[in-house]
Amino acid sequence: MLYLINVIDRVNISFAALRMKSELGFSDSVYGFGASIFFLTYIISEIPGAIVVERWSARKWIARIMVSWGLITIVTAFIRTTHLFYATRLLLGAAEASFYPGVIVYLTHWFTAKERAKAVAVFYAAVPAASLIGAALAGSLLGVHWMGISGWRWLFIVEGLPAVLIGIVTLFYLADQPSDVRWLDDAERDWLIRELGAEKEEKAKLHRLSFFQTCKDPWVLCLLGGYFSYQTATTSNTFWLPTFLQRLTNLPATSTAKLVMLPALAGLFGLLLNARHSDQTGERKWHTVVPIFCAACCYLLIAQTARSVVPIVALTVLYSAFSLAAVPSFWAMPTTLLSGTTAAATFGLIMSVAQTGGFFGPLMVGRINDHFRSVRPSIFFIACSMFCSATILAAAKIGVSASSPQLAGAAASAAGFQRDHVIPEIEIQAGWPSS
Repeated sequence: MLYLINVIDRVNISFAALRMKSELGFSDSVYGFGASIFFLTYIISEIPGAIVVERWSARKWIARIMVSWGLITIVTAFIRTTHLFYATRLLLGAAEASFYPGVIVYLTHWFTAKERAKAVAVFYAAVPAASLIGAALAGSLLGVHWMGISGWRWLFIVEGLPAVLIGIVTLFYLADQPSDVRWLDDAERDWLIRELGAEKEEKAKLHRLSFFQTCKDPWVLCLLGGYFSYQTATTSNTFWLPTFLQRLTNLPATSTAKLVMLPALAGLFGLLLNARHSDQTGERKWHTVVPIFCAACCYLLIAQTARSVVPIVALTVLYSAFSLAAVPSFWAMPTTLLSGTTAAATFGLIMSVAQTGGFFGPLMVGRINDHFRSVRPSIFFIACSMFCSATILAAAKIGVSASSPQLAGAAASAAGFQRDHVIPEIEIQAGWPSS
């Protein structure tokens, strides 16, 4: 529920832009920079916020995040100049920062490694669900003019209020640890605490890497590079999809907003199905790489060949299904190997680096649109970013590096395999033990 509201409030600007740009006289470059500048302040606070969740309290920190971003979203409804637009986007980035990596850390307090991809998938299902709800709300509100206020302004007001209200509920409801809840009986609570504690101890025995050692590890660097390219593409698509569809199909704003519901629904199914299969097989790398590659192919076809409404919408739907499907299996990789403060800081680092792609991508799309007077080159740019992500992650020797062979043993243990089995993703280097 929290992430659902988070995503709605972050990307409602993409729907508002269908009317906001013409009313305020914003060019694609102005809008693209405003969408991107959100990530400047977001990046700065990612790592500290994730550590706060690990060392202090997820409940209190997430409640603070919710209330602050809800208030800023409401304030965005009253902007009239480019400077106010940029200012509210900067403040929103600072308010929302560390929510996502903080929750990834939070999930490690509740779910074992074998169940974590499904847990991340259920959490991340908020992204396509938010598109469904956001598209429906935008389709209903963009055409109104209540009390002399434009519909796109009402969009921010209506979608900002729930964040404030549920942020207050979070402070009293969300539990930091299994030991804090009453809805588990004693046997269930003791079992969960014991399983999570044993997993944490096992990882600590197999590798004791500091955060700075982890940052230098080639395996982590591959995750950083792959997720950076992935986030460049997906964030660009998130902020520009309504514009892409409107210009490619020539549909009115309200119809375009509702059309976004189709890719969102497909993304929800792709996300849950791929996560379930990844957990069943224990395989993570190719459950991440293959969907990203397929998503890239879909957008390459739109950029190069698709000219009518049906194939454009169909390929957009497939892109959404494939691109979202990769997220749970990706995040299951670092959560399998790392724990504690090191894990929290590393998740924050991955998100911080990736969100520089979130800044770079929408900005580039705006510049490309203005330069070529067409959205097809921008769609080609997104396809190239996805191909780059798939290539980097495919080349990575997941779980193994010359600088930290301890990670190989950690991967084998935490992934749920017996010690005498070899995980297919791990390549054993010369001179290393074979199991």
